[in-house]
Amino acid sequence: MADDLSLLRDLERRLLVYKFAIEELMTKLRILSEEFDSVHRHDPIEHITNRVKKPEGILEKLRRKGLPLDVDAIGEVLDDIAGVRVICPFVSDVYRVSAMLARQHDVEILRTKDYIAVPKPNGYRSLHLIVRIPVFLSDRVEHVKVEVQLRTIAMDFWATLEHKLFYKYDDSPPADFVDELMSSAMIAAQLDERMESLHRRIHQDEARQP
Repeated sequence: MADDLSLLRDLERRLLVYKFAIEELMTKLRILSEEFDSVHRHDPIEHITNRVKKPEGILEKLRRKGLPLDVDAIGEVLDDIAGVRVICPFVSDVYRVSAMLARQHDVEILRTKDYIAVPKPNGYRSLHLIVRIPVFLSDRVEHVKVEVQLRTIAMDFWATLEHKLFYKYDDSPPADFVDELMSSAMIAAQLDERMESLHRRIHQDEARQP
């Protein structure tokens, strides 16, 4: 018990740098959002949320995966300690924001998982990035990993409710329930396609205007 308390205190101190990394990334995203809206009269970001895992959750995950309880090495073995979720109006905006982030010289894209192009078996769709952000401290610079999830409003609606509904079944829902969730994911994807088509039509009409 004493060892756990000591580990948790060390983790709390270590997590401060992840909080700073999120603040750095949030600033970048807000600037991109405001500047793009000013230039193109379209904001590619609807809203942004963020979180840093709690020390207890990190400790539990390390033990569950059989990983060493080394506070200084958690950034090497875990990618999701810090997370930012970017909600975009349209699918094209998801890729646009991802590309704008990738062009920034101090944002390193470590990994990309495109669950929009290839959805998960349950129908989940989103674009996941693991990025590394420099955090400038008083005596050093630390390069910190942040998980970035980019998704549309429709994708976020489905994923949020899917999580809540699965929780009610303790992650073991009946087969027909899973089928219905998959069907609703397809409807959300079709809605994204239709709204994207309308979005393109508006821009084409604007381009034709004198």
